[in-house]
Amino acid sequence: MSELPCPEPPARCRGRFTISTLLGVEEAGRPPCEAAGCEGTHLSGSTLCTRTFGYNTVDVVPAYEHYANSKGVGEARRGRPSLADLRSILKPDPGHLCVPVPELQRSDGLPSAEEGPGRAPAPEPVRFGWVKGVMIRCMLNIWGVILYLRLPWITAQAGIALTWLIILMSVTVTTITGLSISAISTNGKVKSGGTYFLISRSLGPELGGSIGLIFAFANAVAVAMHTVGFAETVRDLLQEHDSLMVDPTNDIRIIGVVTATVLLGISLAGMEWEAKAQVLFFLVILVSFANYLVGTVIPATAEKQAKGFFGYRADIFAQNLVPSWRGPEGSFFSLFSIFFPSATGILAGANISGDLKDPAVAIPKGTLMAIFWTTMSYLVLSATIGACVVRDASGSLNDSVPVGSLGCEGLACSFGWNFTDCAQRQSCPYGLSNHYQSMSMVSGFGPLITAGIFGATLSSALACLVSAPKVFQCLCKDQLYPLIGFFGKGYGKNNEPIRGYVLTYVIAVGFILIAELNAIAPIISNFFLCSYALINFSCFHASVTNSPGWRPSFRYYSKWAALFGAAISVVIMFLLTWWAALIALGIVVFLLGYVLYKKPDVNWGSSIQASSYNMALSYSVGLSEVDEHIKNYRPQCLVLTGPPNFRPALVDFVGTFTKNLSLMICGNVLIGPRKQKMPESRLTSDGHTRWLLKRKIKAFYTNVLAEDLRSGVQMLMQAAGLGKMRPNILALGYKRDWQVAAPQSVEDYVGILHDAFDFKYGVCLLRMKEGLNVSRAVQAHRPQAPVTDPGELAAEQQASTIFQSQQGKKTIDIYWLFDDGGLTLLIPYLLGRKKRWGKCKIRVFVGGQINRMDEERKAIVSLLSKFRLGFHEVHVLPDINQKPRPEHIKRFDDLVVPFRLNDGFKDEAAVSEMRHGCPWKISDEELHKHRAKSLRQVRLNEILLEHSQDAALIAITLPMGRKGGCPSSLYMAWLESLSRDLRPPVVLTRGNQENVLTFYCQ
Repeated sequence: MSELPCPEPPARCRGRFTISTLLGVEEAGRPPCEAAGCEGTHLSGSTLCTRTFGYNTVDVVPAYEHYANSKGVGEARRGRPSLADLRSILKPDPGHLCVPVPELQRSDGLPSAEEGPGRAPAPEPVRFGWVKGVMIRCMLNIWGVILYLRLPWITAQAGIALTWLIILMSVTVTTITGLSISAISTNGKVKSGGTYFLISRSLGPELGGSIGLIFAFANAVAVAMHTVGFAETVRDLLQEHDSLMVDPTNDIRIIGVVTATVLLGISLAGMEWEAKAQVLFFLVILVSFANYLVGTVIPATAEKQAKGFFGYRADIFAQNLVPSWRGPEGSFFSLFSIFFPSATGILAGANISGDLKDPAVAIPKGTLMAIFWTTMSYLVLSATIGACVVRDASGSLNDSVPVGSLGCEGLACSFGWNFTDCAQRQSCPYGLSNHYQSMSMVSGFGPLITAGIFGATLSSALACLVSAPKVFQCLCKDQLYPLIGFFGKGYGKNNEPIRGYVLTYVIAVGFILIAELNAIAPIISNFFLCSYALINFSCFHASVTNSPGWRPSFRYYSKWAALFGAAISVVIMFLLTWWAALIALGIVVFLLGYVLYKKPDVNWGSSIQASSYNMALSYSVGLSEVDEHIKNYRPQCLVLTGPPNFRPALVDFVGTFTKNLSLMICGNVLIGPRKQKMPESRLTSDGHTRWLLKRKIKAFYTNVLAEDLRSGVQMLMQAAGLGKMRPNILALGYKRDWQVAAPQSVEDYVGILHDAFDFKYGVCLLRMKEGLNVSRAVQAHRPQAPVTDPGELAAEQQASTIFQSQQGKKTIDIYWLFDDGGLTLLIPYLLGRKKRWGKCKIRVFVGGQINRMDEERKAIVSLLSKFRLGFHEVHVLPDINQKPRPEHIKRFDDLVVPFRLNDGFKDEAAVSEMRHGCPWKISDEELHKHRAKSLRQVRLNEILLEHSQDAALIAITLPMGRKGGCPSSLYMAWLESLSRDLRPPVVLTRGNQENVLTFYCQ
C-alpha cells in the first residue's frame, strides 16, 4: 500500500539516510535515491523517500526522534508519516524531489547534533555523573552543621539508644522518600527543576506548584542554617583567642553575611566551579572523619581528660546509653526536630537534574548510596563519642583527684577526676552536654575537625544555594503563579538562574540575622517533611492509578511503603511543631487553591489525570449495576447546538439547569462528504470543548458525520452517552425560517422530534424572539477562512445571553396543560434553584372549567405540594377553549395557505397521488380534522400574551402531532401560532409520558 516505485533516480535527487543494518554494503554509503532510485512524492507537505528492508517505502523504522518531545494523544510525531500518507494513493510530483533526511550516526538511537557549514558548535553545558553529581552532593548536604556541632550534644541528651532511634527514624523517612524519588525520576526523561519538576509532572501543577515554592523557600532557609553553623564555629575560635569583633551574636551575623556573599560569588561563577568546590569540601570532610576516629583510639592527655574525654570505656558507654534530658529542649521530639534537617539533603542531587548526564541512572544510584554511607557515619559517630566522653566536665586540671576520693560523685571519679561541683550547679563548660566542639576535642588534630566543620557547613550551604534557584527557575518558567516570571530567566551555557541566586541570597541573609541555629532548624523541618510527604504520595498515587504511563525502570519501591512514608511524614510534622505544621499545610492548601482557581493551561500527563479517568470509569461501570428510580431522575440532555459558539443561548439555557446536576452533551452534525468533513471534525472538536470550558459550561462536545441532519441526529440519540449516563432529553432550538426554508429540511426537523419520542426521549424546544443562531455575527469577525485552530476558537469573544444575567423579581410561568410525566414542571424548578433565577416567582397555569375552578385549583395545589416543588401560586384558565379573535384566526389561515394542497376533500388515494414528492402539504381533510387543535394554539397564544408578556421565562407543554397524520408544515404552524410575538424565552417541553416526579419516599 505504501511502497514506492523505483525508477532511475532523478539527477537532482540528493539526500542521506544511513541504516547500516538494513542496507547492503554497496548501498550503505550512498543516498537511498542513488541506491535504488525513487520518485519524489509529496506527502503531508514534505517528501519522504527511504529504503527500508530492501525496497522503497514511505514507512519509517522506529527512531528516537519520533518519540522525543511527545505531545498529546493523537497529535502528529516528528518525522513519522501520517495515516493519510500510508493509505493514500501516491502520485508522483515532479516539483517535489527527495528531501534529505539527517543521517542517523549514533548507535544508541539518539539524534546527532546538526552542524551547519561554517557554524561554530554551541558550547557544551557541564554535565555530571552519579558520583560527582548526586552521591557526593547528597552526602555533603546531609553532612551539615548538625553532624559536627549538634550530634554529640543530642547523644548526651537522648543517650546513644534514643539517638540511634532518632537517626533511624529520620533515615526511614528519607530512605522511603529516596525510593519514591528514584521511581519517579526513572519514569520518563527528567529535565531541570529537580523536586518540583518530578512532583509537578507526577501529581500535576496544583500540588507541584505549591510544593515547588515551599521547597525552594526551605532550601533558601537551609542556606542560613548551615551558614550560621559555620559562623558559630568561627565565632568560637575568635572567643578562644579573645578576638571578638563586636559581641557573640553580632559576630555570627557579620560572619554569616560575609560567608553567604562569598558562596553567592562561587554560585555565580557557574556549576563547574561549584562542583570543584564540592569535591574539595568532600575530601576535607573525609580527612576530618579519619582524624576523629584516630583521635578516639589515641590515649587521652590530661587536658582532654579534664574536658571529659577518657577513651573507649564500657561504663561511659553504659551511662551514655540512656537519656539525660536537660533544658527547655530536653525532649525526644525537640531533639528530633533539631536533628531531622541533617537528613534532608537527599534531594540535593535531584534538584540539579538538568545538570546530570543521565538523571534516571544518577538519581536512584547516587541518592541511595548517599543515604547508606551517611547513615553509617551518623551511627558510628554517635556510638563512638558516646563511649569516650562523659556528659559533664570542668576543663580544669585542678579537678584531678585520687581514684575513690570521698565526696566525689559521678562516673569521672573512677577515672581520677572530680566534676561534682559544676555538675550539680549545671555550669560545666565541657562534656557532651555542654561543649558543642566535643568532636574537635576528641580528634587527633583539632584544626582538621574545624576544617571539616567548615567543609560540611559550607558545602551544605552551597548545595542549598544552588538547589533553591534551580527549583524556583523551573517553577517560574511554568508560569503557575503571577509576578515570579522575572526570576525564570537563565544565563550562559548551563542556563544559570542568576536572578534566582540573588533572591535566595536575600532570603538567606534575612534568616542569618536571627543568628540562632536551634531556632532556624525547626523552621525548615516542617517544610522538608511536607515535601517528603508529597513525594511519597505522588509515587503511591501514580502506582494505584494503574496508568499505562507509570513505567518506572527502578523497581525497588513499594506503593504501600510510599503511603507509609507520606503518612509518617505528616505525623512527624505535627509531633515536632504542631503550629508550624498547620502553617505549612495552610500554605500548601492556599497555593493549591490558587492554581485550581486559575487552571493553568498545562498538560503533563499527571497521575491526577489518570486517577480522574479511573474514578470516572469505575463510577460509570458501577452505575450500570444500579437500578433507576424516579427519585434519582436527572434531565440528561443531548443539545443540538451545531457548533456551540453558534447557539450560545441554547447552550447557556441547558447548562444552567444541568450544571453540577446532570449530563449535557452538545451535538453537532457535519453534513457532507466524509473525506471533506473528517479533517474539520478532528480540528474543531478540541476547540469547541475549550470554548465550553471557557464559558464555564460543564458539558461534553461530540460530532458525527452524516449525509443529512436527521440521520446524524438519529446516530447521536442512539450512540451518545455511556452506560446509565445517557441522554434522556433532546434539547434543540426553534426553526425560525421554516416558512422560507427548503420543505425537506422542515420535514426532517419535525421528523427529528418524532425520532426523539421513538427513542423514548423527552423534548425541550427553546424559542427566543431574537433567535438563537448567531453564526452570522460570529463569522462576521472572521473575514478569512474558518477557524480550525482550537486555541483561536476558544479565544473568540463570548456572546452574552439572557441566561447569564440576573433575572430579578420576575416570574417563571409554567403552563402545565397536559400531563407528560412532570418534565414541564421539573426543568423550571431546577432553573429556579440557580442563583440568577432564585428571586423569580414561579406561577403554574392549568386548564379547567369555569364552574369547577376552585376544586381544580385545590387539586393541583395539593398535587404540587406532594411533589415538594415549592410552587404555591396556581392559576386555572377556564377560557382556554374559547374561540380566538377573528383576526388571529385569519392570521393562522394565512400562515398555512402556502402549504395547502387544495385538493377539494378528495379521497385518500387521490390525495396521496397529489401529495407525491411533497409530503409536507396539508390536505383539506387534515386541516378540517385538526381545526379545533389549531385554534387552541391560537387561543393559547392570546392567553400567553395576556398573562406572561413580562415573565422571565415561559414553559409550556409541547403540542403533539400524530406521526403520519399531521403534516410537518401544519405542526410548525401550530408551534408558530403558539409562541409568536412573545418577549420572554419560550420553552416547549414534552416528556416521554413516564414519571420524572414522585411524592413517595421509596
